Amino acid sequence: MLTIFTTAKPFTGHAGIIQRNALTSWSQLQPRPEIMLFGNESGAAEIAQELGLRHVPEIARNEKGTPRLDALFEQAQSLSAAPVLCYANADIILMSDFIHGVATVSRWRNRFLMVGRRWDVDLNADWDFKQSQSALHDLARNRGKRRGCSFVDYFVFPRGLYQDIPPLAIGRTRWDHWLVWKAESMRVPIIDATWSVIAVHQNHEYAHPKGQAGIFGGEE
Repeated sequence: MLTIFTTAKPFTGHAGIIQRNALTSWSQLQPRPEIMLFGNESGAAEIAQELGLRHVPEIARNEKGTPRLDALFEQAQSLSAAPVLCYANADIILMSDFIHGVATVSRWRNRFLMVGRRWDVDLNADWDFKQSQSALHDLARNRGKRRGCSFVDYFVFPRGLYQDIPPLAIGRTRWDHWLVWKAESMRVPIIDATWSVIAVHQNHEYAHPKGQAGIFGGEE
């Protein structure tokens, strides 16, 4: 039914914790989606084996070594047999409300883009997924912050929707807004699932030599 794909930072320190939380949450979705982890960063192969993910070590990168959006989407759509795919950032926890949303939208239209705003939450340790999902919902609502419309971290779409993507850099700016614009330019219905899906973004530092300034104002 669904393939979720992503690329990650090295699985060390705090980044390793929050990425493990995110990937674990995806692996527990029912029905379980196919999960593709792209890239050969430290620890990627190990966590893919542990959680039963499909590991694709090679991904095209720009001259700065940053994974390219066009290559990632092209490979994921080529490798997946699922009719619907989702790119999600590797720090986003997804729960059953996400799967329900994907199923609802997929029944409604063959061509669509489903997105939603995120909830920022501080998590500094492995999350205990034996707890009920309501614990994460409560954490997000009571201690988190729902961000504005430009903070979109997951993109659900039918396989084949995205073609001829520019070589934008994942994890820098505007690539996410480009995906929304592209769907709109093709007159594809865009569904805002913010009010139905709680996507938990785990706060983190920015892994760039120049911090946020390098990401939001750098050459990439």
